[in-house]
Amino acid sequence: MLEGWKRQQQTRFLKWEATIKPRLSLVRRFAVFTGQYPWEWEPAEVEAFFAQIRADNPGFTMSSGRQYQASDGMAEDKRARGRKGSLTAMRNAALLKAFYAWGLRRQEMVGLDLADLRRNPKLTGFGRYGAVFVRYGKSSNGSPPRRRTVFTVPEMDWLPGVLDQYVTEVRPRLGAGNHPALWVTERCDRLSRRAANEAFEAARDAAGLPAELDLHSLRHSMITHVVEFGYPERFAQDQAGHAVAATTAIYTGVSDEFRNRLLTTTLAGRYPGLWEDSRP
Repeated sequence: MLEGWKRQQQTRFLKWEATIKPRLSLVRRFAVFTGQYPWEWEPAEVEAFFAQIRADNPGFTMSSGRQYQASDGMAEDKRARGRKGSLTAMRNAALLKAFYAWGLRRQEMVGLDLADLRRNPKLTGFGRYGAVFVRYGKSSNGSPPRRRTVFTVPEMDWLPGVLDQYVTEVRPRLGAGNHPALWVTERCDRLSRRAANEAFEAARDAAGLPAELDLHSLRHSMITHVVEFGYPERFAQDQAGHAVAATTAIYTGVSDEFRNRLLTTTLAGRYPGLWEDSRP
C-alpha cells in the first residue's frame, strides 16, 4: 500500500528528500503508534498521535502540525464546518484524482455513470475500478460521440481505493439515491463541467500553483506519464481517445529525466561495450 502511494507521489514529480520520504516516515510512525491495519484507523487515533507528538516535543508548533496534516487538508477543513461541506470536499478530492489517473475530458468525466465502471480480468485486485467505459467521447465532423474503454494502469494502483471510498461511503451520504451518475451534487444532480472546473481551481489556489493551470492540465499529465511509464504510443493514443497519433504527441511533454533514461537505454543497446566503459 505504501509502495503504491510512493509511486503516486513520484508521478507528480514531488521531491524524495523534501516531501515523499518525510511523509512515508510519518505514516510508518503512525502505524507503529496505533498497532492497527490502515482500514482500522479512526480520527481518534490521529488525535491521540498528535497529542503524543506534542507531549514528547514541547516545541511542536501549529505550523509543524499543518505540515504533517497537509494531505487532503481541504476535506478536513470542510469537515469541521459541516457534514455536507465535508462530503463535497471528499467528492472533489476523488474527482480530481480520477481526472489525473484516467486523463478524461471534462464532459467524459461528468458524463460517467456507475454502470460505466468496469473490471479488468488482468487486474482483478482493482475490482470494479479496473477500467471505465467512456460513452461521451469527443466527436468529429458531426459524428456521434466516440466510445472507448480507459484502463486504470498499474502505476495508478492507488485510484481504486480512492474511488471505492467515494462510491461506498461519500456518494450515498450525498443523497444520490437511484441517480445513475457517478459524480453527483448535494442536490442529487449530475455534477456539471463548471463544478468540476471550480473544484480544480479551488485545489490549485489552495496549493499555491500558477493561475494559468486549468483542469485540462491533468489530462496532459496522464498522457505524459503513460508514455514515461513505457507503454506503446498506440496505447497512449487509445487511452486519450485521439483519432491520430499526432494529437497525442502534442499533449506529451516528457521530463528530462525520462529522456536521459531513454537515451541511456538506447546507447547501451547499440554500443554495449563502449557505453559501459565510458560511463562514470
